[in-house]
Amino acid sequence: MPLRRKFADLLALGFAGAATVFGLTWLVWILWTTLVEGGAALSPVLFREMTPPPGESGGLLNAFYGSAVMVLLALLIGTPLGIAAGTYLAEHGRYSRLAATVGFINDILLSAPSIVIGLFAYELVVRPSGQFSGLAGALALAMILLPIVVRTTNESLRLVPNTMREAAFALGVPRWRVTARILYKSALAGIVTGVLLGLARIAGETAPLLFTALNNQFWSASLLEPLANVPVVIFQYAMSPYDQWHELAWAGALVLTAFVLGLNLLVRFFARGANK
Repeated sequence: MPLRRKFADLLALGFAGAATVFGLTWLVWILWTTLVEGGAALSPVLFREMTPPPGESGGLLNAFYGSAVMVLLALLIGTPLGIAAGTYLAEHGRYSRLAATVGFINDILLSAPSIVIGLFAYELVVRPSGQFSGLAGALALAMILLPIVVRTTNESLRLVPNTMREAAFALGVPRWRVTARILYKSALAGIVTGVLLGLARIAGETAPLLFTALNNQFWSASLLEPLANVPVVIFQYAMSPYDQWHELAWAGALVLTAFVLGLNLLVRFFARGANK
């Protein structure tokens, strides 16, 4: 290799390594700060008591409940629709103009800012009903989850070899049974990976919930009322002048970070199964 090419290769490698170290430094710093500050505020009270009034201690029980309810409802809404749309794009719409249009719109939704989704859910649900609600928050999160599931389902089904479809059709198996019994089974790891990625995405969304679910300092199990949630509580408490609220914000951030990290580990596990 000529000396000039070796120098260019070493220079490019050096810049790439420096960029990697630069990015990892900030990531480690953020994670370490969250671990130190959040770990100091972590206690069983966090999971037993409600969000406190200004200047008092308390927990985040109602926020954890509200986030769990809205995220689970978003999964129930977005996952079946996303899998069905992804299946149509992969199996029934490869040469259809409608499928091309749906895929294009899905790509736009995939890259749309979450605050725009929140504003749309506000106009769609909150303004007509006249109040913020957990249901509106769940719908906003489902709209963020949906394009992720559509894309991953589409790509996972397209990776299934056509020979499996042809063999099943040659035996006289109906198309719907081929999809349900053969293709879904082969693409299961990829589909589950997409659902988990979407779940990790919506778990920490704040902007859509500010427009839809808002917040609730008290316990509320009704989806038709404002509902407490961890991201908005972290946002509001971190901006407050009270030390007790700052501690709760760091503790909530640590729990949320640990949850997203666990989901990403699950994603890697299922992705490894999909590549085998």
